[in-house]
Amino acid sequence: MKHHKLMRWHVWLGWLIGVPIIIWTASGLLMVVQPIETVRGNHLRSETPVLDAIQPVPPLLDGRQAKSLTLQQNSSGPFWVIAYADGGKRRADAETGTLLPPVSGAEANRLASAARAGEAAIRSVTLFAADQAPLEQRSGRPSWQVIFDDDARFYIDADTGETLAVRTRFWRAFDFMWGLHIMDLQTREDTSHPILIGSAALALVGSILGFVLLFTRRRRRKRA
Repeated sequence: MKHHKLMRWHVWLGWLIGVPIIIWTASGLLMVVQPIETVRGNHLRSETPVLDAIQPVPPLLDGRQAKSLTLQQNSSGPFWVIAYADGGKRRADAETGTLLPPVSGAEANRLASAARAGEAAIRSVTLFAADQAPLEQRSGRPSWQVIFDDDARFYIDADTGETLAVRTRFWRAFDFMWGLHIMDLQTREDTSHPILIGSAALALVGSILGFVLLFTRRRRRKRA
């Protein structure tokens, strides 16, 4: 009688957790098909320009408290990235220390083209505020979305000109599968989602029941 109850519980658990297990397996398989460097679009990034040999001038802080100063270089030349204590960012000319204006659409077009390896035509350039950025951008920064004709998307920081992210078609498929894998399609960041924890716990219970049934069945056969 006890054996039949365990079997019934095992069958019901199998039906309940079968779909999550299939999702975990399928999503995990897709996520390991390509190297993570390819998923991140590293093959589409051009080499980072070597920093020019200059005597950098400290940037003007405009009366705001700075948390960090980073000297960088892109196709426009060397520049400072100022991270303010209030969370804002600004860029400044590394040779004069003068604060630079936000990135324009034309400049975002040029920066994205320079940041991309190889030749590719640009299809569109769109500005997004920090609170309106697409989910795939992830950084929470105001940005220019530059879409190339192969649907690769470069996100350029609207304040500093930095390349925030490179997104490809495969990255978007990977990201969707990642959301399924952790059962959080809304933010795709919560690896402690209650549904994930509950499904994993049920899968563990089902596996333990399977082992118990395996041994009880062997004992029943020996008695027979």
